[in-house]
Formats: sequence, C-alpha cells, structure tokens
Amino acid sequence: MVTLYYYPGNASFAPHMLLEEIGVPFQLSLVDKKNKAQKSPEYLALNPAGRIPVLVDDGQPLFEAAAICLHLCDKNPKAVLFPATGTRERSLAYQWLMYLTNTVQTELVMYFYPERYTTHVVEAPHIVAAQEVRITEMFALLDRALEHKTYLVGSTPTACDYYLFMLASWADEFPTPPLSFPNIKRVLKALTNRPAVQRVCLKEGFDLTPYQ
Repeated sequence: MVTLYYYPGNASFAPHMLLEEIGVPFQLSLVDKKNKAQKSPEYLALNPAGRIPVLVDDGQPLFEAAAICLHLCDKNPKAVLFPATGTRERSLAYQWLMYLTNTVQTELVMYFYPERYTTHVVEAPHIVAAQEVRITEMFALLDRALEHKTYLVGSTPTACDYYLFMLASWADEFPTPPLSFPNIKRVLKALTNRPAVQRVCLKEGFDLTPYQ
C-alpha cells in the first residue's frame, strides 16, 4: 500500500493529485502541522528534514514533493504523466519541473517564511514585498511559455502542470495572482475540470470556484 503523509494545501498537493490521476490504491495520513507533528520523532524517522510530504511506497519512505512526483510517474508509466525517456518532451519536462521546484517554490517559501532569511525581524516585511515582485515575474514567464501551448509540455497534462497548479494556489492572494495571467488561467481551469483534481480538492477543502 502507498501512503502519502500530507497536509491540506501543502507541498503534498501535487503528489496527491498525481496519485488520484494514476488511480493506484493509496491512503492518506494527515500530518498535524498546526501542532508541528512534522517535527515529531516518528515523522523525522521518515523525513529527517521535518517537512511535508512523505510518500511511503513498499515500505520505502521518500521525501521532496518533486522527487515523489517523478517516482510516481516512473513507476506508473501507463498514466503518461511524464514524457518518455530520451524524448525532447522529456527534457522540457525536466526543465519546467526543476524551474517550478528549485526556483518558484523556493521563492514562495521565502515569501511565506521571511523570518528564516534574516537575523533582523524588522526586515521581514521588505523581504515579503521583494518576493512578491520576483514571484509575479516568474508567473509572467510561465504565462509566456504557455502562450502557444496546451500545457507546459505537449497536449496532455504532465506532473509539471499539477506542480504549477499547486504553486499557483499558494499565490492566489497576490495583488497580481496567477489566475490573472490568461494562459496560466486556461491551464489551471482545464485541470480543475478533471475528476481526479476535483476529488483531491474536495478532500483537501480547496475552493475551485475562482477557477470555473
């Protein structure tokens, strides 16, 4: 049995959507983030970094959301959620997934937790303001990349698009939210029409009204 340790709206969101799309049996294990259960000895035994998510597959724990997404795609190739090895599309999928996790996600973490990036708490609001500008520019880049494409890679959704959905949901209260970019909005709306995404959003209490 596959188990996803998750928290609603957290970095487990993308792996959760992929699991639903793939259709393999899995169970969810809620990590009580409000009470810092991700820092408990039991959870640290699965993920010494103390972060959500963790996927346990055949007894093997795996952490880092992007790594979990790649693992699920590789183990379930019939779901076609990542392009075939050696193809041009595969290279582009690597590019976009790495950009999303290494660049956009990292900058979003700095936006939400500015106190981690300074020894002077008074600087935190300035970090937030700067990050908001930087992240908005990143979504603008992604919007331009989608201008003449159905999805980030090819004509069907890949793990990259679900990862984009997750990160976009985190920034939905920005002055210029991801949904204000027409091509990103088109892709996100297409994803919300998928039954698997609807099931995940229902389970995690995510409101899809703005995407309709």
